[in-house]
This record gives sequence, C-alpha cells and structure tokens, in this order.
Amino acid sequence: MSTEAWTTVLVILSFILYLYIGWRSRVKDSKGFYVAEQGVPAVANGAATAADWMSAASFISMAGLISFMGYDGSIYLMGWTGGFVLLALLLAPYLRKFGKYTVPDFVGDRYYSNVARLVAVVAAIFVSMTYVAGQMRGVGIVFSRFLQVDINTGVVLGMVIVAFFAILGGMKGITWTQVAQYFVLIIAYLIPAIAIAWILTGNPIPQIAFTFSDIVDKLNQVQVDLGFQEYTRPFTDKTMLDVLFITIALMVGTAGLPHVIVRFYTVPSPKAARYSAGWALLFIAILYTTAPAIAAFARYNLVDTLHNKTVAEIQQLDWATKWENTGLLGFEDKNNNGRIELTSEQDTSEITIDRDIIVLSTPEVARLSPIVIALVAAGGLAAALSTASGLLLVISSSIAHDVYYRIINPQASESQRLLVGRIMVGFAIAIAGYFGINPPGFVAQVVAFAFGLAAASFFPVIILGVFDSRTNREGAIAGMIIGLVFTTFYIVGVKFYGMNPWFFGVSAEGIGTVGMVLNLVVTYVVSRLTPPPPREIQKMIEDLRSPEDAPLALADIGEEELD
Repeated sequence: MSTEAWTTVLVILSFILYLYIGWRSRVKDSKGFYVAEQGVPAVANGAATAADWMSAASFISMAGLISFMGYDGSIYLMGWTGGFVLLALLLAPYLRKFGKYTVPDFVGDRYYSNVARLVAVVAAIFVSMTYVAGQMRGVGIVFSRFLQVDINTGVVLGMVIVAFFAILGGMKGITWTQVAQYFVLIIAYLIPAIAIAWILTGNPIPQIAFTFSDIVDKLNQVQVDLGFQEYTRPFTDKTMLDVLFITIALMVGTAGLPHVIVRFYTVPSPKAARYSAGWALLFIAILYTTAPAIAAFARYNLVDTLHNKTVAEIQQLDWATKWENTGLLGFEDKNNNGRIELTSEQDTSEITIDRDIIVLSTPEVARLSPIVIALVAAGGLAAALSTASGLLLVISSSIAHDVYYRIINPQASESQRLLVGRIMVGFAIAIAGYFGINPPGFVAQVVAFAFGLAAASFFPVIILGVFDSRTNREGAIAGMIIGLVFTTFYIVGVKFYGMNPWFFGVSAEGIGTVGMVLNLVVTYVVSRLTPPPPREIQKMIEDLRSPEDAPLALADIGEEELD
C-alpha cells in the first residue's frame, strides 16, 4: 500500500482507540471531570504526563529546530528536561498535598483572594491558548502532508476528535487517552530513529550512534563546505546571554505550566505524585535523548538528498513533490543552471525548508517502509492531540471551576458544574481551531512563548506560595500582573510589531526569564511592605511542607474573607 493509504489506516485505528477510551472513561461528576477522581496509578499518570508534556513541539518541531540551529538548539533539551526535574522535586508533591483541582484554585486559596484567583485564571488561559496554537498547527501539518487534505481541514478533524474525549470524559478520559497516545508517539519516534541510525552508522541505538560514530564529523564538514558554521559550533544562531535566558525561561516555564501541574492532582496521594513524576521523567528521557540524533541524521540526509541535484532529479522524488504541495518545502532554480543548491545565504539558497517538517519527512528521505512513515504521522498526531486535550481542560476548568463555581455560583450543583465545564471545553476548542488555522509562528517557537508566559506569571507565586509563608495576596497579585504584562508586551512587540529586542538583545523566547525575576522581586518586596497573611494561612503552609503524606486540611476561610 502507499504511504497515504497506510497513514489513513493507522490514523483511523488510533482515532478509534482514542474514541473508545473516551467513551469508556466518561464521567458524571466534577471530580472525575477535573481530576480523574484522583485515582490514576503512578505509572499510568507518568505516561499520561509525558504525553501531555511532550507536545507537537517535542515530537514534530524540536528535532527540526536542533537540526537547523545545531549546538544552540540544545536550549530546548536543557530547558524542558531541566524544568521537569524542577517541577518534580520542588512543586508536584506539595501541590498534590494541597488537594485542589487547578493552579488558579491553589493561588486563590493559598493567597486567600478571589482577585488573585482571577489573575491566575487570566494567566492560565493566556498560557494555554498560546500553547494550544502550536498543537493545532502540528495537527494541520500532519493531515496536510499525509492525508493530502488542506491544513485547515486537518485542524478541524483534530478538533472533532479532541472534543469527543475531552467533553465526554474530562480529565479521566483525557488521562487514559494520553496513556495510549504516549505509547503511539514513542514507538513512532523510536522505530525510524533506530532504522536510520543503522543505515548511517551500522549501530541501531540512536544515542550511541550519534555520540560515538563519525556522523557528526561528516555533518560538520558538509556544513562548512556549504558555507554554514560547523553543526556543533556554539552560539552561532544566538548569543550566549540569549541561550542562557531561553534555557531558564523554558525551565521555570515548565515548572509553571498549568496543564502539566494539574496532572499531579489526579493521583491518590503526594507519594504517588512523586512516583509518577519519576516515571514521567523516564518516559520523557526516552524521546529527549533520541531527538539530537534524529536532528543530526535528518540534516545529513536532507543535504545529501537535495543539494546539487538537478531539477529533474528533484521532481522524481515523490516525497519532495508532496511536501512541496503543502507549501512547507520549496525549490527554485534562481541561477538557471539546472541544479538546486542549498547555501547559507537566504537570498541565494534555492531550497526552503520549514523546520516543522524535519521529523515527519525524515523516514521518507531515508526511504523507509511506507508503514513506518505512516506510523510517524500517527505519532505526530498523538503528540499534538494529547497536549491539546490537556490544555483545553485547563481553559475549561479555569472558567467553569475557578470563576463560575468558586466565585459566581458557589451553590452550583454537580450537573451544573459539569455542564458549564463541557461548554467551556467546546468554546476553547473553537478558539484553538482558529489559532491552528492562523498560527503565529513555528510550532516550537509558539510553545516557547507559552513557556515564557508561564515562567513570568505562575512560577514565582507557586514557589513562594509553597516555601515562603510570609508571601501575601498583595504581593502575589502585583507580581503576577507585572510579570505577565511585561513579558506579553515584549513578546508581542518583538514578534508582531517589529520592536528591537532592547533588553541586551534577549529574544522574545528568552524574555520570560526577565519577567519571572520581575515577578519574584515584586512579589517578595510587596509582601514585606504589606500585612502578613492570616495566621491560619501561615500554619497551613507550614503543614504543607511537613513530611506527612496525609492530605492537607485547608484553613477554614469564609467567603467573606476573600477579597
């Protein structure tokens, strides 16, 4: 069968599996809808967390960015994996012990303030909508190439699938669907990596092939011959300061991502949260240690396959023609010499490659079996849909639980809360679809913005909320607003209005570090200049850090005490 036929079969089979799991996991109460009844085993939650966290950016775009950026692309490896370690060690067990449904729920109760809760809701929606834009673009790219449909049609198809298991099963349906999606995406990532490693180096283990073979030396020489810097030369694409700031932003942004944090509310206890974090890190490491190898293999194969080939030879490559039809791969014989040449100068290079196609096209470039190529497409969809579903639930819960139930109608019945939650998921899916059709950048770039916003808004108030009982509501509100506004202004100005990166040349992807520091300083200083939190809040935070694994009894604060 053809690649498209195999892709259709595997995508339909995987979608049937997701729909079946969603139907079997349907829920009838808000606890099941928001935190999967807090009954997910640690191993399963680890797999679900890995799938939730390893989005289309990790599966589709990260290796592409590393492939183009070389050494500087390691910021994504260091930032995202380091951030998960930070989250697992410093935050996850304490947040689970706090026993709430969402990050805004934690902020609202910890800082005894509905204003703080609303600011956290705005930040959660802002971060999640920015993040989900990258996922929907990933869905559109996969459908566009492998099912030969319009990107917009692909986005709509993805929206329908996510809507089914997210609206019907809430967090419970999403969790068990993500477990299945993790195994789909990791198998899809490893099989071509193993095959290409064997073809290029004679070693089937990608990590070892990348480290101990001569493939990187060959790639370095090819790069130099074409006028590029060596692949392994540092700080060619970004300055050392920018690399540092982006890495920190990705790291603390990971620790502040609401859709990842909420996963630790779904396990039975703080101890299970620690174990699930460990399992998640293991599951994540399998892909993240493979990505640099995929990036190098893909770069080498693409240059070897496309550079200095005649126009006729390019046209005979079926995969190149089909990717060209998507608009994500382009060829132009600018000097009319009958050959297509890749150069380091944008004006003279006759090949244009969208970074988001690197992983998806690599099995085709390496001439692997059509079923392997189709499997990669199914894996890309699994990665995008798993994260999109988690993000959509964050948006839904932020409005339905943190605004509607906690502020507008505290007497709402279970059926009312569930109905509002499902309506909000549908509304969020519609907005996500719009961003998927009108994406503001590369998948990984868009996701990097979300990490920066999470770093500048959530991380300081969460870390101080757990480890500093003196931090109060005034400080938290001021810090979140300052961090979020500053970071948003810088990102929007640089990316959409042509503003120069005036803060020492730090890019929009790295400015979240500055926003985080501003938030941290403002929160700390304002908290010291204003009255301390009530004694019961301070006692609650001290109990939160105790080694006991029992659930935390939240301080008894009446609604009238919340501003």
